[in-house]
Amino acid sequence: MAQIALTDDRFCFVCGEDNPDGLRLNFEYPEPGRCRAVYIPDRRFQGWKDILHGGIISTLLDEAFAHAYGGRDRGAGEAAVTAEMTVRFIKPVKIGHPVVLEGRVLSNSRRVIMCESTLADDSGQIQASASGKLIKPKKILAGNEM
Repeated sequence: MAQIALTDDRFCFVCGEDNPDGLRLNFEYPEPGRCRAVYIPDRRFQGWKDILHGGIISTLLDEAFAHAYGGRDRGAGEAAVTAEMTVRFIKPVKIGHPVVLEGRVLSNSRRVIMCESTLADDSGQIQASASGKLIKPKKILAGNEM
């Protein structure tokens, strides 16, 4: 059985520097197991008028899991994929207003990483949060199974 290769080709929708249609977030890593990025939602990602689409909010929260786990060397070493995620939408995220995205690793076992992430306005008010589980891929079994 072949190993799964998770490779960062700089085309990720959220952080990929080479993706012209992506969000191009630039993450900071204040300490191992944590990440932070500032994002100003663009109108092209709007849902209801002047409000960021919930799918983009979920995408941001999910990306923070991967960056919190992988850190500055994401893609260069061990990587993981999201297996489970619960999102809580607390307040509308306004288009054109800066938000702070943060991710944290809560626990890291041999194969499972538990994470949480938040999206807050510039005053620190939480607008959305997520908790989830990342899995370190082991091997390709039959088809797409891990």
